[in-house]
Amino acid sequence: MLDSGGMPSSHSATVSALAVAIGLQEGTGSPAFALAVVLACIVMYDASGVRLHAGRQAELLNQIVCELPPEHPLSNVRPLRDSLGHTPLQVAAGGLLGCIISFLMRNSN
Repeated sequence: MLDSGGMPSSHSATVSALAVAIGLQEGTGSPAFALAVVLACIVMYDASGVRLHAGRQAELLNQIVCELPPEHPLSNVRPLRDSLGHTPLQVAAGGLLGCIISFLMRNSN
């Protein structure tokens, strides 16, 4: 929950659980459900697209910096975080997990 990357996507699980819970409580025709679905789509797209590619770029930049000669001013720069995003499978697994948890929480009441 406190770190980015990994399986499943906790961000995707959270926003999908929110959307399903609102849909179950308020109905799928409600404005709150529509907002929750839009939010979930944005978060999931960002996790599997923008942040995933930013992490891959950070990995490549770290490799380039490691290959610099020791006398280069950037050779001692702290490495960039490269575990930023999720693969589409990790996002889908998080989304499915969030839906399941939301249904289970609704049925336990």
